[in-house]
Amino acid sequence: MAVFPASIPSPPISSFQVGPLTVHFYALCILTGIVIAVWLTQRRLSRRGAESGLVLDVALWAVPFGIVGGRFYHVVTHPGDYFFPGANLLKTLYVWEGGLAIFGAIIFGGIGAYIACRRRGLRFTAFADALVPGLLFAQAFGRFGNYFNHELFGGPTTLPWGLQIEATNAAFPPGLPAGTLFHPLFLYEMIWNTIGAFLIIYLERRLRLHSGRTLALYFIWYGVGRAWFESLRLDPTEFVYLGLKANVIAALLLAVLGVIVLVVQARRHVPAPDGPYLPGRGPAARADVERDEPVSPAQPAEDAAHVGAPPAPPAASGEDPRP
Repeated sequence: MAVFPASIPSPPISSFQVGPLTVHFYALCILTGIVIAVWLTQRRLSRRGAESGLVLDVALWAVPFGIVGGRFYHVVTHPGDYFFPGANLLKTLYVWEGGLAIFGAIIFGGIGAYIACRRRGLRFTAFADALVPGLLFAQAFGRFGNYFNHELFGGPTTLPWGLQIEATNAAFPPGLPAGTLFHPLFLYEMIWNTIGAFLIIYLERRLRLHSGRTLALYFIWYGVGRAWFESLRLDPTEFVYLGLKANVIAALLLAVLGVIVLVVQARRHVPAPDGPYLPGRGPAARADVERDEPVSPAQPAEDAAHVGAPPAPPAASGEDPRP
């Protein structure tokens, strides 16, 4: 076996057993990222006056939508891996084996988040802006899961941080000798996303960003970085246009969308909102509605009477009310 004094070895295992259950490190990394994103987003929204537990309500919609969308996008852009004579079609559902495309997760997860925000009376842009740093940290943890699955690597390299990939790996490029080292794209993206999270937090505070501008910065930062990573990635896809892979095109479109959002919002001169809720939908608005509700007819008269009001006259009867 070849010895690499300066390289990154691939993990010898990708899962472990807990009784009859198989726990995959990829799934643990994804779940860890979700927990961090929920916690950080709730903390950022709470500083703006949002109720506790609000982000968890949104996550109950956004996370399932995102997982389904991410898997759907991956399967559609890699049909040769799942649809061939004798293929087990159930493998299209095996998300624990890897294959959650971030672009599908963003689109479908955004739809789920928008639905949840409308149901709770939350401004979607306020939620999206608050989500951005946590989302980048979550994506960084997700890429660590790719490391355990021996996936997401680039072309051959002689750099000291080259990644070891076994020659028996299905994604190992044919024609290369065993022991070839590859660019650890999972690590590159982990570093890129982590730097992006801290940079966007700094710019948001420095420039007082709001109303979708923080989200726009995320689109630009992640789109540019992802386009570069995808150009280095050894990941065959059947969707190529003008010499560019589908993911490169999607990443560039994401960056362009971010620029458009920044330009449009700058020209509109949108003032900073008073809070994260839509007008008339926050806790204060609900409290006002409750105070203005009419007294129930079934409520006792003495509970509704004003303090200091004269007593009601005695009921008419044939008896003298005097003692």
